[in-house]
Amino acid sequence: MNDYDMGGRLVAPGELPQDSVEENSLRPKTLEDYIGQERVKENLRVYLEAAKLRGEPMDHVLLYGPPGLGKTTLAGIVAQEMGVQIRITSGPAIEKPGDLAALLTNLQEGDVLFIDEIHRLSRQVEEVLYPALEDFALDIMIGKGPAAQSIRINLPRFTLIGATTRAGQLTGPLRDRFGVLLKLELYSPDELARIIRRSAGILDQPCTPEGALELARCSRGTPRVANRLLKRVRDFAVVLGDGTIDEASAKLALKRMDIDRLGLDELDRSLLRAVIELYGGGPVGLDTLAAALGEEAVTLEDVCEPYLMQMGFLTRTPRGRCVTRLAYQHLGMTPPADPKKPGSDGQLSLFD
Repeated sequence: MNDYDMGGRLVAPGELPQDSVEENSLRPKTLEDYIGQERVKENLRVYLEAAKLRGEPMDHVLLYGPPGLGKTTLAGIVAQEMGVQIRITSGPAIEKPGDLAALLTNLQEGDVLFIDEIHRLSRQVEEVLYPALEDFALDIMIGKGPAAQSIRINLPRFTLIGATTRAGQLTGPLRDRFGVLLKLELYSPDELARIIRRSAGILDQPCTPEGALELARCSRGTPRVANRLLKRVRDFAVVLGDGTIDEASAKLALKRMDIDRLGLDELDRSLLRAVIELYGGGPVGLDTLAAALGEEAVTLEDVCEPYLMQMGFLTRTPRGRCVTRLAYQHLGMTPPADPKKPGSDGQLSLFD
């Protein structure tokens, strides 16, 4: 895996191995400490209070949205607010129906089961999950052939919280069994700056409001990226500065890490330059572009393109990828004069 794959990019929204070392200490434990996602929090507060007043477990919850926005954190908060235990797993980790049965039979009354990337459950496991969600029971087949018989195991009432970055890949029957659907949105720079200052306080790292805002602008609307940048920038502040993350030290560190003012790293810029310089601004096919850059197509499609499209730098067409006028301007290049060419006026960034 090279430096720019998902496992090595500081601005990648997915979880990296090094994130888990300090991430748990930075996670808020209550809704009051959770910054951003105001609409989600308001509704979730109502659902939690209603469940506690009725003395029942909360209804099953589906959290969906881009990676790194706090879905796992929200699941932990639900368990904390309800005063129950949480068990955490992921869709790919539940390989067989027996794995799911082992998880469910070990739950206590009211417990929360959190399944990350729930859209990746196998069809066989999903079929076993349906009666567990609706009737709090497991239907298990014993034996094979004519001698096979079905037995039903009653389960304690529990709350399933599913998280997915691809809600469209969930099957209809599974999605319909969730009573609460909550969509998490990208964060504003002001919200990310508050998150960075909160995390800096937990890490005992001096950070000025200006320094926090500088990091927030480069964090792609994602708290996970913001916290990751904070931990790397503090190294530069300690070694090359006076130990405080201010605007100047943040800019210096980001420049040294090849991250520009909008959060694009070298791979993002290389992708845009390749489309412009090698293919006249597009359209160009994904596989062709990946071969030109020496990258995996899945890396470009899942890691680079979503943010470039959100910023209005890249478009997908039936014929391939095209850059926009905003991309030319960001790279300091002259856009094409022909209004019919890719990059013509009218493209707006999501964050404008």
